[in-house]
Amino acid sequence: PDLGRLVGLMDTVVREQAGEEVAETLSAVRRLSSQRRTGLPGTEDRLTEALSSLSDEVARDVMRSLSLFFDLANLAEDRQRVRKLQERAAEAKAEDRPATESVAAAVKAWADAGVSADDVQKRLDRLSVEPVFTAHPSEAKRRTTRELLRKLRRDLTTGADDGLLLSDLTSLWQSDLVRPQRPSVQMEVDRGLFFARVLWDVVPRVYAELRTALRRYYPGQQFHVPAFLRFGTWIGGDRDGHPHVTHELTRETLEILRGEAIFAHKSKCRRLVGVLAGSSQQTGVSEPVESLMRERLGKWPGLEQRIADLSPYEHARHWLRQIEFRLDATAERGGWQPGGGPRSGDSQSTTAKRSPVTAPPEAAYGSADELREDIAALRELHEAAGGCRLVDDFIQPWQDEAAVFGLHFASMDIRQNSETHRTALEETLTAAGLDVPADEAGWVELLSGDPSNALDLSGGELSPPSREVLAVFDLLVDEVRRNGLRSLGAYIISMTHRVSDVLAVLWLWRRAWAAGPGGDAPTLPIAPLLETIEDLANGPQLLDDLLTCVPYRAAIDAAAVGGRPDQMVMVGYSDSTKDGGYLAAVWRLHRAQERLAETADKHGVRLTIFHGRGGALGRGGGPAARAIQSLPPKAVRGRVRTTEQGEVLAERYDDPEIAHRHLEQITNATLAVSGDADFEAPPEWAEAMEFMTDASLRKYRELVEHPRFLSYFDLATPIGEIESLPIGSRPSRRTGERTLGDLRAIPWTFAWTQSRHLLPAWFGLGTGLSALAEKQGGSFETLHAMYERWPMFTALIDNADLALAKADVEIAARYAALAEGSEEVWQMIADEFQRSRAAVLLATGEHDLLADTGWLRKSIRARNPAVDPLNLAQIMLLQRKRAAEPDSDDAAAAAALLRLSIQGVAAGLRTTG
Repeated sequence: PDLGRLVGLMDTVVREQAGEEVAETLSAVRRLSSQRRTGLPGTEDRLTEALSSLSDEVARDVMRSLSLFFDLANLAEDRQRVRKLQERAAEAKAEDRPATESVAAAVKAWADAGVSADDVQKRLDRLSVEPVFTAHPSEAKRRTTRELLRKLRRDLTTGADDGLLLSDLTSLWQSDLVRPQRPSVQMEVDRGLFFARVLWDVVPRVYAELRTALRRYYPGQQFHVPAFLRFGTWIGGDRDGHPHVTHELTRETLEILRGEAIFAHKSKCRRLVGVLAGSSQQTGVSEPVESLMRERLGKWPGLEQRIADLSPYEHARHWLRQIEFRLDATAERGGWQPGGGPRSGDSQSTTAKRSPVTAPPEAAYGSADELREDIAALRELHEAAGGCRLVDDFIQPWQDEAAVFGLHFASMDIRQNSETHRTALEETLTAAGLDVPADEAGWVELLSGDPSNALDLSGGELSPPSREVLAVFDLLVDEVRRNGLRSLGAYIISMTHRVSDVLAVLWLWRRAWAAGPGGDAPTLPIAPLLETIEDLANGPQLLDDLLTCVPYRAAIDAAAVGGRPDQMVMVGYSDSTKDGGYLAAVWRLHRAQERLAETADKHGVRLTIFHGRGGALGRGGGPAARAIQSLPPKAVRGRVRTTEQGEVLAERYDDPEIAHRHLEQITNATLAVSGDADFEAPPEWAEAMEFMTDASLRKYRELVEHPRFLSYFDLATPIGEIESLPIGSRPSRRTGERTLGDLRAIPWTFAWTQSRHLLPAWFGLGTGLSALAEKQGGSFETLHAMYERWPMFTALIDNADLALAKADVEIAARYAALAEGSEEVWQMIADEFQRSRAAVLLATGEHDLLADTGWLRKSIRARNPAVDPLNLAQIMLLQRKRAAEPDSDDAAAAAALLRLSIQGVAAGLRTTG
């Protein structure tokens, strides 16, 4: 119902703003595209002719209209999803059962399976779910557009009349859909916060539902619910190949995140002052809280003035005001204006203005623990006065927020490439007059020693990149000294190949600590990142060597909780797929995680796998809960950390109801896959996967190593235009070389998606599955059994099923025609597409793609007639731009229209890179 209404109103806006010619042309294009999809003879030629005859001005308005149609369709689909969630929740409540895939459903499953209360507590104690926000260049939509769409959704929800909706749509039409320049990293920080702010209201709901379920299904039992949900961010910390992420910017981002947390806690104080109005004349006096309040009034000038306007009997309000007073002092220490908080807008920084406050520095919170203690005192005050309902509804949610977000909001990850560390080490050693090791054994020996002899760099100069590496570690030391380790997530080492790559970070950290506070350095969490097929295969041995390395083991033992040290290992879904193809990457990732878990168990170490997933299907994307359920149980055991990238932030966190559903689903999936009995696939299935992987990998290598492949990729996709798009602050290539290895996985996947190939999410699958069937006499019975019973294989096939359904071989063939002389490459792709499609259907036993997901198949088919004209226009524009003189007006006009087409296709497919 929403979409029909919005499309009708948008048609009115198009006629008002662009004129009747554009409206009629748009109607004709839609009609011809729909007829083309039905196979009506001659319509494809007529559609192509209609598009090619458009003036630039009309073409621009037509593409804008089609792009906005998808924005409205996406909004309507999300609204429908929320309605369905509400309907299902109401049905579950009426039937007195928990909603499917909810936190309560997981608790009920424990109770039904006879899991004891003691075991439930153990499972809660080890539960850790941590989404990590990243700012990779895959979000094609401006934040301004997001804000306008959010307002439109809000007005729809509140029952606005057509007049207000027409105003919303007019604002949308008159805004620029394409960002005029690349965003700064600060703008990406602000964009991440734009979506993350919804978490402050959503997270307490998840905790409340868990507590309610525990009380219901384990009556009479007492449980401690730890802060199992946490959030991290790479934005402002990911410096791998990103020259704009400096230590100064990382410092600023940490301050912004702290300011966001302080502002949110202050807002909570102000809201509760309006609610917690209890008077000691009615409830009595809490002497411990009163005594502490008197003590603080005596030692903190200005606090008495803060409570002067309150009744002398309203002790809860007094206490809230003193919390706000301390938050002001904490904000001032970080340079944040009380009551300020981040500002909105594409071009505005989130940094608030400095201004003096009355709170003295000594009143500032030294840690989030002190804030939690003050909130706990507020709870005790109300519990003593019989205000348990107030505790449950108002104070417990704040306690959960303080436990999850603390005074840092999200923990900051730092990421850098191993080669950058190696270069900085070599220069540092040379500058200090020390020898540079010649081999790995020498490096391990050196990095296992005392780094204090490399403090003096007077013997030589360091290059700017190496000085920056040292400056980052100095910053981390300062951050930990001032605010503790909680504000930091992990130090991630891209392209980790050797033990010395990890020891290098430990050595640089200890060197910086020795140069600063001195003494024993606290343990900095270090996470090797395994990205290539080879590194995934070698990862378990690397971890084994690392955990037997005396200085490294001593470092993690020093931070052990409960006698068992922690180790994080990150696995990369994007580069492994680009390196070895879809099937090989999925299986190598799965096997690596199993073997990493076995290695960690052997050494008595608690392992956390950090999943570097992208939003696209070719980069580990797809439904998050399904992805978690497909993991090896022994590699999960209650602990999941995963990236949330690009357009996924908008898809999962823009709407509070959808954000809540996402968090409860990934929590449910983590609990479900972490049962006591580790699922073990039959040995013959693992052998089958090895056989299929080998065949698939050979086929993929045959493609990417074809002498014409890189030329095909450059010409048959809009990769050149994607690399110039102002949609992310990070360069598309690590070093600027025009090689496949140097190209980041995001633009790689983005380009294949735009050209409707979606190749990274399926190529080689058909060859692998067919090879096994041929080996077994043409039978697909083994594959069908694996699909029915093995979650890993189910997810592998289902994600490929979706990718093949979104791909369009006829549209892709038109892009392929742009790559003259690469016909052999296209034929390899087209043949493998048909082979993969057939193999997937035989594995699932279905007659059509997405057969068991009718709503999704219907959505794709409904969108195709509007996506196709954008693709066809994009192909013509690529031809035009490539034929024009490089710096001509015609080339510039074509480039501008190409950006619109890319944005429109991304909106239509609901995916980029």
